[in-house]
Amino acid sequence: MGRERRKNTRVPFQATADVTFAGQHYRGCETENLSVKGVAVLGITGHAVGETCDLSLALSGSSSELRLTMRGKVVRVEGNGVALNFIETDLESFYHLKNIIYYNSQDPDAIEQELIRS
Repeated sequence: MGRERRKNTRVPFQATADVTFAGQHYRGCETENLSVKGVAVLGITGHAVGETCDLSLALSGSSSELRLTMRGKVVRVEGNGVALNFIETDLESFYHLKNIIYYNSQDPDAIEQELIRS
């Protein structure tokens, strides 16, 4: 195995993602893990590192649905999906994203340090 290059804490997190590349739409894809800087999305193939996309994560609660929107860039391609780095996120989406990571992390203090270093 190679050395781990990820700099941000990833948490296992399943949500539904809609991803749009130039002229190609993927609806209802599942996420595998999430960090404050990116997400792994399953079911997306045929794209190369460096391609950009629009991403929408649907988070369903008991009484409502929340949708986070961001712009992403492919940073890793695997047989069953892609890893996307967030390159643009609106403030409200970032706030919710940070809270999701914080409350699902085994070390919330590490999340705070990652945000300070960013």
